[in-house]
Amino acid sequence: MKEIVDKVGGLDVHRDTVVACTRVREPDGMVTLSKETFATTRKGLEDLAQFLTDAGVSTVVMEATGVYWKPVYYALEGLFDKLWLCNAQRVKNVPGRKTDLADAEWLADVAAHGMVRPSFVPPPEIRELRELTRYRKTQVDARAREIQRL
Repeated sequence: MKEIVDKVGGLDVHRDTVVACTRVREPDGMVTLSKETFATTRKGLEDLAQFLTDAGVSTVVMEATGVYWKPVYYALEGLFDKLWLCNAQRVKNVPGRKTDLADAEWLADVAAHGMVRPSFVPPPEIRELRELTRYRKTQVDARAREIQRL
């Protein structure tokens, strides 16, 4: 199968850890894989960004469920040409033995071959406006509950 991207990173995001795999095609045609696990703390995310930058990755693909992707996405936003959040159901690995390292490698592989589509993530201005609107709604609801209680 034809490769579309030469240097790609795959991230499997969890609550406490991020498993990263870089897949780099060398000029001689050999593929080099490098895998590492990072914490989701600020220091861990800085180390993750450094790990991906040192590998020369241009495209980063991440899979996450829930809201665990947000701190990782925000920490890496703007550092790479393409930062994709992918739906976990669309990039499921083959059933059987499943490990986080294998998932990260699978993500890097399918991204290198162009077999995955990114999910829509709004630009920062829209995200900020959405958060502000949601916060206002919770404040209005709390005020209404308090008035009803009185």
